Amino acid sequence: MPTGSNKITLADLAIGEAKEIINTCINCGCCNAICPTFDILADERDSPRGRINLIKDMLKKGCEPDRELVSHIDKCLSCNACLTACPSNVDYMHLIDRARDYVEANHSRSFFDRMARQLLKQVLPYPSRFRLAMRLARPFRSLAAPVGAIPGLKAYGALLAAVPKKRQQGSHEMDAGTFAAKADRKKRVLIPSGCVQGVLEPEINRSAVRLLTEVGVEVTIPGSDNCCGALVLHLGERATAIEQARRNIDSWYPLVAERLDAIVITASGCGTTIKDYGHMLAHDSDYAERAARVSELARDISEFLIECDLPAPVLKPRLKVACHLACSLQHAQNIMYQPRRLLLKAGFKLARPKDEHLCCGSAGTYSILQPDLSRQLRDRKVESLEEIGADVIASGNIGCISHIGKTAQLPVLHTVQLLDWSYTGHKPEILPDKLVAVTTIAS
Repeated sequence: MPTGSNKITLADLAIGEAKEIINTCINCGCCNAICPTFDILADERDSPRGRINLIKDMLKKGCEPDRELVSHIDKCLSCNACLTACPSNVDYMHLIDRARDYVEANHSRSFFDRMARQLLKQVLPYPSRFRLAMRLARPFRSLAAPVGAIPGLKAYGALLAAVPKKRQQGSHEMDAGTFAAKADRKKRVLIPSGCVQGVLEPEINRSAVRLLTEVGVEVTIPGSDNCCGALVLHLGERATAIEQARRNIDSWYPLVAERLDAIVITASGCGTTIKDYGHMLAHDSDYAERAARVSELARDISEFLIECDLPAPVLKPRLKVACHLACSLQHAQNIMYQPRRLLLKAGFKLARPKDEHLCCGSAGTYSILQPDLSRQLRDRKVESLEEIGADVIASGNIGCISHIGKTAQLPVLHTVQLLDWSYTGHKPEILPDKLVAVTTIAS
């Protein structure tokens, strides 16, 4: 058990905030009905209400949490579906992150678990390291199942299985720079460079830039920013997440000071964290004001586009789209209708899956650290998306796109890639020729 200076104190935990959150819970159980892990496991301790009571007891005792308690905290997806269902507005999102901070400071994990978490924290937020790791791991991808079957190595098997079979053609990260509006400039925005998305699906930001500049928006992609901090934050490394947030603010603020209209985010998981910078740095006298301004400017790309005066599309694709709303969009940011309205305006038909409020199981590093539960959630989600007669699946988050795409028979891509196709005529490479029959709209 960690002792001495390594042990988090009540002050370090901002225990007053945690108690305030806990005390708003009325134990009604509305959250249980919408919680994916409770739905699968049927264990009260794997529901938001159950976890709140576990956290309350853990913080009250102030001692080392045991392995069983930690297992229930670890199984939380941080999907925030409970935020949507809760009649008392319990701030579960911040509470579960505080609990994870406490667990990481006061619980001794097994050697293999510690190493897996360190690997994720030291590789995924850094594009060059992530790119190299995938290149080195790709030849061993076939070992995913036997490695995962070894006791204690399940996460390592999941890591190997997560490596794409082959690198996409033309998949070079987008260069930093400023991209001028093609028409008269109406707005000026910044798109964060990001980390994982730029390596796995660089075409997403290319589509975003192409679409935005086409409709009169100047776009800057900085080269000096870093990961938004979401990945390490949800692994209980708050200090590292805050440092990453500070570096981003330092990188972005010169543009913010020059009357930037928005910080447009193309990965909704990142958007949730960037919109929370004001909360994360509220007590930092050097950054609080700037962090609040950054959070105020942060917009998911669907939010921003719905506010733009989009012209008529140049193409009308004859496709039915299954719109998968990432949890970080619909629950954490309360964005549910904007992506659908944009797709309808662009000429697509929509198909709504059942249980669309339930998580797909990606949840950042969850698919690596909790692979069994993650697979169950993914299989259920893929089934619901593919049984409704859609031609393609669209989402607004790279984690969902990558996770669902591993087993889905339909093409899975970002909503902005479909919009880019309609408004600029640039067809996504992932779409097979049989799906690209279009009607050209006369200008």
